[in-house]
Amino acid sequence: MSVVISSISESLQTFLATGGVPQKVYSKIIVLVDTNTKRFCYPIVKEFLPKHTLISIKSGEEHKNLQTCEIIWSAMTEAQLDRHALMINLGGGVIGDMGGFCAATYKRGIDFIQIPTTLLSQVDASVGGKLGIDFHGFKNHLGVFTLPKAVLIDPVFLKTLSEREKRSGFAEILKHCLIQDGEKWNEIRRKDLVDQDLADLITHSVEIKKKIVEQDPTEQGIRKILNFGHTLGHAVETYFLDKGKKRLLHGEAIATGMLCESYIAFERGLLNEKTLEQIEDFIFSIYGKVPMQESDFEAIMSFTQQDKKNKGKEIRFSLINSVGSCLYDVVVSKTEMKKALEYYVG
Repeated sequence: MSVVISSISESLQTFLATGGVPQKVYSKIIVLVDTNTKRFCYPIVKEFLPKHTLISIKSGEEHKNLQTCEIIWSAMTEAQLDRHALMINLGGGVIGDMGGFCAATYKRGIDFIQIPTTLLSQVDASVGGKLGIDFHGFKNHLGVFTLPKAVLIDPVFLKTLSEREKRSGFAEILKHCLIQDGEKWNEIRRKDLVDQDLADLITHSVEIKKKIVEQDPTEQGIRKILNFGHTLGHAVETYFLDKGKKRLLHGEAIATGMLCESYIAFERGLLNEKTLEQIEDFIFSIYGKVPMQESDFEAIMSFTQQDKKNKGKEIRFSLINSVGSCLYDVVVSKTEMKKALEYYVG
């Protein structure tokens, strides 16, 4: 898996000159954007692209579904792409997930590269070859594991983001520190978000994720630790998906999930109280508290039944057992989940 962190003008032109491997020439190039990246990011790369077809879709998680895939596949077909074409996914996690999924399934698979434009996608979503879409309200319910030919990361795209989007991406940086690097966690938790060195943290997160993915490409074992915060986090995100202005960004929900799951770890004796308090203080200082009530809990917990880590009726979590270390395939009860949500709302 080739991940390049440098100027996009340099990395993109280098890739297109070689196709990622010597002598490879693509028959056609298609670029996938959404309404936001078409406006703010496409102008940054357009001059470095040869002749290509542009596909633009609506932005947002609510459009990450089969209906949008049909639009993309139809456009690919109308452009008469053969199996020697290249798809360039220019955008955040939704574009990377869905564009990669469409490329991996079109005529049984064409090459694609990811150019992640959000902090979230640069530090997490674009790396590792997880591709998919939401289905019947369940997040990433349909998908495949297929590695892109390259991931081209340039922090210049962060200038196009709102502060809320940066906060969302920062949650995955926190996760990587909590599961693999306690020293880095202790460094970043002492700084406000505006004081963080994001370029350094992007490199740090990519190194952690790349190392884990290379050990376990299809998530049979250790790669599951990357799901810390995601069992309850995805459930919270899904629950608020149709709540209009209350809707959460992915990282906001994962931050909620990490605190709830840290509490479960504390209740099990895996974390001490001081560590739990440090996690709680830092997460609340960055993200505040998601407004939830006890009447929401049952619906939130019901979404965990479709989590991809589950086995049979067992709902399985990844829980940190100290800062910098994480267990996986931990069976958690509904009672424990409810207590964690109660702890969160205070």
